[in-house]
Amino acid sequence: MAQMSSYEVPTQIRDLAETSVEQARKAFGSFIGAARRASETAHDTADLARTNAQALYARSLDHAEQNIRAALDHAQKLAAAGSLPEAAAIQAEYARERFAALQAQAQEVGSLAQSAFQQGAERARAALQQGADAARTTLEQGQDAARDAAAAAHEASGAASH
Repeated sequence: MAQMSSYEVPTQIRDLAETSVEQARKAFGSFIGAARRASETAHDTADLARTNAQALYARSLDHAEQNIRAALDHAQKLAAAGSLPEAAAIQAEYARERFAALQAQAQEVGSLAQSAFQQGAERARAALQQGADAARTTLEQGQDAARDAAAAAHEASGAASH
């Protein structure tokens, strides 16, 4: 039976392997961290959208209630009118009040919608920037690891050939 020769792995090669594994762990940690942050951002964005939609819906219900109450009050005033000129005056007042109220309501709903859109857009911009930064960092770590591995391999091959 042939005896295996005792060949020891050079220290530089072992160091290279350990460094490569550690750098891979670090790059993987950066990637997983970025993925978790992206997931949290998506969840937060969905929560923000839901909250904004609920606020918009609630405010729209308030406006509908105000409008219906105003219409019922108007109908009651018209029913109590004693003459056609009095009814015409009540109708004209109602039209002015409702026009002003509807303008204010539309402006409020528009402001709420615009605010919700701006918040969503800002969150999306921040999330994209964060993702790009994390990707850049991970790429740089990978490039550094590759350079270090190449240099260590070159050094180890030089040491092994001497």
